[in-house]
Amino acid sequence: MTKILVIEDMQSLRENIVEALELLDFEAVGAENGLVGVKFAQEHLPDLIICDIMMPELDGYGVLEALRQVPETATIPFIFLSAKADKTDIRQGMNKGADDYLTKPFTVEELRSAIAARLEKQAAHQRIETKLRSSESQFRQLAQREELLNYLASQIRNSLDLNTIMKAAVREIRHLLQIERCRFLWYRNDVEPAYFELIYEASDPNLAVIPSCHIGERVAVLEEAVAKLDIFRVDNVLTDVHIDRENQESIKNLGLASVLAISIKTNSERIGVVICEQFSQPRPWSDDEVALIKAVADQLAIAIDQAELYAQSRFAATTARIQASQLEKALVELQNTQAQLIQTEKMSSLGQLIAGVAHEINNPVNFIYGNVDYVRDYVQELIQLLQLYQDNYPNPTPEIKEQTSAIDISFLIEDLPKVLSSMEMGADRIREIVQSLRSFSRTDEAAMKPVDIHEGLDNTLLILQNQLKSYDQFPDIRVTKEYGDLPLVECYAGQLNQVFMNIISNAVDAIKTDSSWVEISNQNPDIKPHIQIRTTIDNSNDVGIEITDNGPGMTTEVRKRLFDPFFTTKPVGKGTGLGLSISYQIIVEKHKGTINCWSEAGKGTTFHIKIPSRQKE
Repeated sequence: MTKILVIEDMQSLRENIVEALELLDFEAVGAENGLVGVKFAQEHLPDLIICDIMMPELDGYGVLEALRQVPETATIPFIFLSAKADKTDIRQGMNKGADDYLTKPFTVEELRSAIAARLEKQAAHQRIETKLRSSESQFRQLAQREELLNYLASQIRNSLDLNTIMKAAVREIRHLLQIERCRFLWYRNDVEPAYFELIYEASDPNLAVIPSCHIGERVAVLEEAVAKLDIFRVDNVLTDVHIDRENQESIKNLGLASVLAISIKTNSERIGVVICEQFSQPRPWSDDEVALIKAVADQLAIAIDQAELYAQSRFAATTARIQASQLEKALVELQNTQAQLIQTEKMSSLGQLIAGVAHEINNPVNFIYGNVDYVRDYVQELIQLLQLYQDNYPNPTPEIKEQTSAIDISFLIEDLPKVLSSMEMGADRIREIVQSLRSFSRTDEAAMKPVDIHEGLDNTLLILQNQLKSYDQFPDIRVTKEYGDLPLVECYAGQLNQVFMNIISNAVDAIKTDSSWVEISNQNPDIKPHIQIRTTIDNSNDVGIEITDNGPGMTTEVRKRLFDPFFTTKPVGKGTGLGLSISYQIIVEKHKGTINCWSEAGKGTTFHIKIPSRQKE
């Protein structure tokens, strides 16, 4: 049974490959890294090795190099596994002596086909070696042909670049057969008149003079043979009887003594020709040499077809990648736009509602507040009149005495001014709240203008004041403010207030989900849930707003997705996942600033906002 060694550091993938090989009736064993794999291969000599490229301690290149240095393991078929379809990585592996490669992910059928091809090639090599040992001289040319064909096949796998393959083929044919010049030409019969286009040539550097023109330009019989895809063969131009005198003279005038031309035709209907030329003396072309060049030409035809398919696939892949990228970008923009529209509409409606409520409350409050002074004067005058009655009529009637005692006139005279003062304070407080609501909504400020950042923060805290108060056994959330000396900041005030509202309300929600605060506050009343707001300005006149809470914090995974649209950790129905996404857009896109978050599980959260105090044109 064929024994296969799988060297892969990822345990799950290694086990899957071993299991797949066993299902294909191979004896498979796995090695968890390169060092273990090299040791096992040297001790047990498997029939084939499948090895990952990227591994710790010793990578796939190192494994291949170590095995190729030992004669016992040097010829074991070696297949690379690569997570990247990068030609540089693949070419590097092939240049180091690998037999093939598989790009992750791959199917079982691809694995089976690669193994079958390598084992078949290994068997073919073994058969050739056996024949060479029995008759080395008889099969020397066959081995050279195999080497050349393998080299060309390797070039096809490594580069898929047609020019590189053609250069290699022409160069290797000339070197192997010791030809004085070898050329590859395209026969351009798609134009009128047809002509031969020289692509590449390799010449003997020791040859003194070689004509620059090629045989296709002068010899009509060659063009006829190429058009018919026939072999054109002249062993000795002086004695060959297969060509007429005119063409014979044309060949002699080019300085040629012998010529061999093999034509190919690709799937795209293009016709090419490999031409071998001798100048110094005639060269009889053996059947083996003709067969070799014919095999090389067939390989070139395959290479051309594969190169064209590869170019087409790359173009299709590039087009698909561009379209996918455009679609992905459009989807992200659509999601962001949708999120922004939803949140903008929500905040617009909320702002209109707040402004409307504030307006409606403001009218009766102004009525009450405006009449408090008149009521106070009227009450004072009535009290003075009552005191005059008491002074001038010290003996009232029994009925008046009874009513005076019932209403406790002395307490009423003393308490009534206090009641009026309390009413005035209440009206003042309502007016402050209404003014804060109107300032927060900023429905009348669509343009960017200089505003007091601290006023926006204070208005936000005023609106959230009810959520900061204790309830049941949960303690108050303490808020401390460390305001720096800030100038008026040029911004969209309503949108910036929206950011403050999102961050602070999220901090309140996070703290309220931390049930441990009840136990902590019961044990130590001095320790309470806390939100700190700090503002600064740096040398670049950039304003910083830092909002910190001592809540439960968040994990790294949550923090990485914090500003993603529709991402939320709140229960269904409690959050839309739009608040921080919109906040990011407001700060970064609208105000050319930055917003960052630092947080660890159990160690609270800090949001840091930085915006320029003056927007650049």
